[in-house]
Amino acid sequence: MRMRKKPNLVPRMERCAALLETQPQQLRGRWLQERPAFGELRLELGCGKGRFTADLAEQNPQTLLVAVEKVQDAMVVAMERVHERGLENVRFLDMDAVHVTEVFAPGEVSRIYINFPDPWLKTKQYKRRLTAPSFLRLYAAVLPLGGAVEFKTDNAALFEWSLEQFTAEGWTLECVTRDRHANGPVGVMTDYEAKFHEQGVKICHCLAVRPEHPTAPSPAERESPAPAEAQEA
Repeated sequence: MRMRKKPNLVPRMERCAALLETQPQQLRGRWLQERPAFGELRLELGCGKGRFTADLAEQNPQTLLVAVEKVQDAMVVAMERVHERGLENVRFLDMDAVHVTEVFAPGEVSRIYINFPDPWLKTKQYKRRLTAPSFLRLYAAVLPLGGAVEFKTDNAALFEWSLEQFTAEGWTLECVTRDRHANGPVGVMTDYEAKFHEQGVKICHCLAVRPEHPTAPSPAERESPAPAEAQEA
């Protein structure tokens, strides 16, 4: 889903500039050392308009949440939400998910959130999915033993395919559900999730724990094309 261009994007981004890390590679291995007030670092890939980002950060003030989004028209809304609430435990990165190992050291990220990513429906596009094997290897490289990826989607076919990829890569699947909100809203929602829940669309969810001996990403995987813009989360 393409975002409409936001009016006054540049001045809006500038007003929230303190939330944007422009040289994140320099913080690799030092994110929490530079911010000793926080006990852990979590990563959100494709934060969209930031409802999930702001709500999760507000509920976990001792956690540093780094939100990645490469569509500035979406990210500016997320940044404004965080700025308006005065949250100090969120930082934004304008980058592709393929660069996570350049920004985070091994074991530095405790949890990764992937909410409603682009399903990339054509077979030749599957490698662009954020749950493709090449991406799972990148995530495993920055998660500690016991670290996990939390994945949500309304696309049943993408969910089943993703479960297969996690399993094939040795990840342990927990909390697998194909109707997360069957008995009422659970956990923090994205804008997209809340809208679909109201419409009766079933939300799939799982927690995938990093394998004990993950496959290291190859140089080719680190340089592979990142997915285009995600759906509006």
